[in-house]
Amino acid sequence: AMKEVNRKSGKNRGIRHALTIEQQRAFMNYIANSPVYYHWWPLFTFLLGTGCRIGEAIALRWDDLDFENKMITINHSIANYKSAEKNKCVSTLSTPKTEAGVRTIPMLDVVYDALKLEEEDQQENGFNETVIDGVSGFVFQNRFGNILNQQAVNSAIKRIVINYNNEEEITAAREKRNPLILPYFSCHILRHTFATRLCEQETNLKVIQSIMGHRNIETTMDIYAEATDKKKKESFENLSVKLYIAEECSTTHSSYGTTDGSCDMVITRSDVCYKRSKYIERSSHTDALLYFHIGCNL
Repeated sequence: AMKEVNRKSGKNRGIRHALTIEQQRAFMNYIANSPVYYHWWPLFTFLLGTGCRIGEAIALRWDDLDFENKMITINHSIANYKSAEKNKCVSTLSTPKTEAGVRTIPMLDVVYDALKLEEEDQQENGFNETVIDGVSGFVFQNRFGNILNQQAVNSAIKRIVINYNNEEEITAAREKRNPLILPYFSCHILRHTFATRLCEQETNLKVIQSIMGHRNIETTMDIYAEATDKKKKESFENLSVKLYIAEECSTTHSSYGTTDGSCDMVITRSDVCYKRSKYIERSSHTDALLYFHIGCNL
């Protein structure tokens, strides 16, 4: 009985905070322009652009991708555990825990680009040769051509955040402004960030639940409530200007990070071709930001 009460009240449920739009833009932009971390760009773009669990992303196979119709099928997950007998990390492939976990997700343009870049890189340098439970053809791999694991991904995030923050503090001091510091977070926060941006754009909870693969609608409702609370504050700030209750404001207002004030979901990438043998080659559009609406692709 107490277990049911705790579940309904949210007790023992970990508090997760999504990255802000400014933070996610800084994180992705830093990776895209880093000679050390740029090879992580496809994976983090996929995580931030689909909301997949890390186990689902690691288990993604090329056969799960429909580039023509821009659809992604999620039907497997990979878990890692340390084998006492073999004294090493062992990976197992399984289907999602619930029926809700098996789903299809629309492929955003930036996710399409990331997957195509990964495909081109592997065509040149070799595809993932890992075989787990008789299954092969996994999309993402480490520098040794093997599948990734969650610990390695979280360690990479930690290194990226530390290096970014150090460089940002120096840059901010030189430019005499406050630094935009990134919090320490795990790969699951990228899923939570996607869910938050989706809730900011989409009002149909069943659609959100389906895309996220939530078993319980309560989980979806919790994220939606947090996201909409923030949007309500923003709406009232904009409303205070449009109501003209006070003296008319002469300032032009628009949503942060957009050119027309219409889009809140921002993922940044330079127009680049990633090759292991050379650093990023930037085109004439190097300073352009790629903005997209989640709602437009759902």
